[in-house]
Amino acid sequence: MVAENVTEGGHGMRVSVTEAKGQLTELVRRAEAGDEVILTRHGHAAVRLVPVKPLPDSRSRKALLDAVRASAAEKATAGPNAARSQDFLYGEDGLPE
Repeated sequence: MVAENVTEGGHGMRVSVTEAKGQLTELVRRAEAGDEVILTRHGHAAVRLVPVKPLPDSRSRKALLDAVRASAAEKATAGPNAARSQDFLYGEDGLPE
């Protein structure tokens, strides 16, 4: 396989699509291991192989949302009732002051 290093430390490679056809299993293994694998077409970068990140399950998403809500509730300050928040702009007769 003809590959060209593209990142410092030799952890990346550029491979033409034609060459990649016979090496797909190895390229996928390297991408899963964290190497940057870029497939080229006519010498220009076309595709980057990257591992799929696991999606959080519904239980962990709910736990995260609960934590965010709890954190927000701790930071919120008590203020005027929203229905009465602009009362200071008006007098007893309901006209602007």
